[in-house]
Amino acid sequence: MSKTPSNMLSLGTAAPQFRLKDTNSNFYYSFEDLKGSKGTLVMFICNHCPYVIHALPEILMIANDYRVQGIGIIAISSNDVEKYPQDGPQMMTEFAFKNSFDFPYLYDETQEVAKAFDAACTPDFYLFDAQEKLFYRGQLDDSRPSNGITLSGSDLRNAIDALIYNRSLAAIQKPSLGCNIKWK
Repeated sequence: MSKTPSNMLSLGTAAPQFRLKDTNSNFYYSFEDLKGSKGTLVMFICNHCPYVIHALPEILMIANDYRVQGIGIIAISSNDVEKYPQDGPQMMTEFAFKNSFDFPYLYDETQEVAKAFDAACTPDFYLFDAQEKLFYRGQLDDSRPSNGITLSGSDLRNAIDALIYNRSLAAIQKPSLGCNIKWK
């Protein structure tokens, strides 16, 4: 379990555009298709990462809490499935079903989308405003597997609340930390 931090893409960066297959529905979706009226959360996750598994209960609560408030929720897996078959599309479908995902779980087979976002780890979070400009990138909260800190989603929740309620956001944003994306 490697500890890889986010690359921290520059705030204000335009949302990279993509069109990827949703492993839940077998439809192809673009950012434009899935964006929310108030903003969009793009998460790079995978099925096997202990950091993702640890954070998943809070990720699901955030999706449920904020989807109804106009935040589009998108999960993307970009791992090399040749070396990590547990992250392949069929396993993504099963993982999403088992964990009751109510948002698209997109497969980035070429890894071009992860590169466009400068994603480095799982989980990696990117929150874009309604104008598709990067508002927040970084961690869910300070909780990590086995560090004893209770999962709260506080950093990401504070960012989403600031976006929705037009509040300023702290200038310091902590990078996420997780398993590195498994590059080809």
